[in-house]
Amino acid sequence: APLPPQEHEKPPAIANAELRINGKGKKLRKPRTIYSSLQLQALNQRFQQTQYLALPERAELAAQLGLTQTQVKIWFQNKRSKYKKIMKQG
Repeated sequence: APLPPQEHEKPPAIANAELRINGKGKKLRKPRTIYSSLQLQALNQRFQQTQYLALPERAELAAQLGLTQTQVKIWFQNKRSKYKKIMKQG
């Protein structure tokens, strides 16, 4: 059966990672996403074309790669920040 489109539905707040607290007051994080080499290849390739994705582009890329839009968004944010850091070092 085809999966329903995820474009418009917001994930529950828990999906935003840190904000769940267990009994001992420790924050429970979502485990770190491990990207496949194929996903990384596609993300890096796209980043070389453009450092910023429009919403429809992000939705499409996420769907193609089997990732959530949030994962794609954060990967691009992290990549831009890493890229700027490298550029600053010369």
